[in-house]
Amino acid sequence: MTDVHRKGKISWALAFLLIFLVAAFISLFVFWRLETWPLRNAQGASAELERLGRKARDAFIELAQLQPRVTIQNRVYFEQTSPVAELAVLSRQTEVDHEFMHTWAGSTKRIKLHGTFAVKAGFDLKKDLTVDVRENEIVVQLPHAKILTVEQQKVDVLEFENGFWNRISAAELEKEFAVLPKLAREKAAQSGLTTEAETTLQQQLQTRLGADHPVRLTFPPAINAKQ
Repeated sequence: MTDVHRKGKISWALAFLLIFLVAAFISLFVFWRLETWPLRNAQGASAELERLGRKARDAFIELAQLQPRVTIQNRVYFEQTSPVAELAVLSRQTEVDHEFMHTWAGSTKRIKLHGTFAVKAGFDLKKDLTVDVRENEIVVQLPHAKILTVEQQKVDVLEFENGFWNRISAAELEKEFAVLPKLAREKAAQSGLTTEAETTLQQQLQTRLGADHPVRLTFPPAINAKQ
């Protein structure tokens, strides 16, 4: 056998060996990718949930200067910081009228008032606030919204009539003025301001956290106590 034939056989042998090694490497790489795909997929999903958890925390810090308790797959990632007292979400101007009339011995006194108030609705954050980041949604638990403040803007005395011997006292006038903010609070609550506040907060959080994961607000069972 000539040297040329021997070199030819060696070259083909090396080529077949190289092809075999490349094929074996590709097969091992594909097998490794298939074997580790569930783990890599789970790690990617976990990283995404952690990112959403941080965004939820940042959203509440921006809205209420408060870090909520954040859980991801039943694991606590952030504990709640010392909460501020309240988070006001909506403010609405509310106008009310009130009339007082009293007759004694045929003498009548009368007061008619008109008040304008700024009524704010929101949440009491002294109570527990938790954010649970799940694969398909973000669940926020907090107390129901309530009327937080009723701020007087203007009060007009529409009528002020004294009876001939039945006079309006300073105490009576003060008492009737004090009725106006109570009426404004009741009117705002009956108008659905607190429900609107809950919807507004849900929309604000959804905007900050993105549309991929729906935000759902939940509320703890009511306790028999006056609001």
